[in-house]
Amino acid sequence: MKVAILNKPGGLDQLAIEERAEPGEPGEGEVRVRLHASSLNFHDYAVVAGAIPTEDGRIPMADGAGVVEAVGQGVTEFSVGDKVVSTFFPHWQDGPARVGNFATTPGDGIDGYAREQVVRPERCFTHAPEGYSHAEAATLTTAGLTAWRALVVDGGLKAGDTVLTLGTGGVSIFALQLAQAMGARVIATSSSDEKIERLKSLGATHTINYKTEPEWGKRVKELTDGRGVDHVVEVGGPGTLPQSIDAVRIGGHIALIGVLTGSEGEIPTAKLMARQARLQGLIVGSRAHQKDFVRALETTGIRPIIDRSFPLDGIADAFRYEESGGHFGKICLEF
Repeated sequence: MKVAILNKPGGLDQLAIEERAEPGEPGEGEVRVRLHASSLNFHDYAVVAGAIPTEDGRIPMADGAGVVEAVGQGVTEFSVGDKVVSTFFPHWQDGPARVGNFATTPGDGIDGYAREQVVRPERCFTHAPEGYSHAEAATLTTAGLTAWRALVVDGGLKAGDTVLTLGTGGVSIFALQLAQAMGARVIATSSSDEKIERLKSLGATHTINYKTEPEWGKRVKELTDGRGVDHVVEVGGPGTLPQSIDAVRIGGHIALIGVLTGSEGEIPTAKLMARQARLQGLIVGSRAHQKDFVRALETTGIRPIIDRSFPLDGIADAFRYEESGGHFGKICLEF
């Protein structure tokens, strides 16, 4: 089978394609999955670029979708032919958060899904949404589930709420789609007027170009008649958090889910305290969250926005495209 590996973490030129023997039959409680797609996330990029240390020869990619080829004894949830999608934290099945690192995350602490076949315990997968392509299903593991947990699980999103999304990456687009489908209003930001038009077409009530309006937090307050938004899906981190605090309502919710502007920085704590807002960090979600998310997608009819797909042996080019920042929604690998 074909496998992508990271020879030595620290650059896209270290990605290589190898031929390896196919995995054997699944053991007790395991399934063998023929993988057909993965999707790129900032976390995956950080691993292959060397920003997150990992082992030499690591198989990257946290997201994987495909078809069950064989099941071992004791498997109860899957049958041969089922379409499945991977889980980000294989050992976090349900309940409150219990994982604070990436030691068990595919493509980081363990080998990931940039390969054609894999044998894993059944807890490493859930069913894919009915009618989804493999590429669409592969967008759910990280980006989709993060948006779901931020807004629904942790945020308690309800009809009539107002949500602020930042940029046009996978999490932000999923958040816009979920909020719109559940009867909430969305204010969305981007630095591109072209992308802003696409955000409007997806249902954003208001849009802001943050390059021409760097004090976009104040603009959000104006658009909400001085109240502020109920939820902020904060993907930027220290570089955008002060504006997000300006934008949130008193007693509102900021879901801190990304560090695109860096891992450390100053936070206006007095302003956050005055807002009496809840600033909550999160990393993706549990397997139970993913099952609920899949049911919600089947009910609402939401389909992921895929910008472009690459073949497995084009994985370095896919990450270069991600580097360029030109994408809208998700970038996938299909094989």
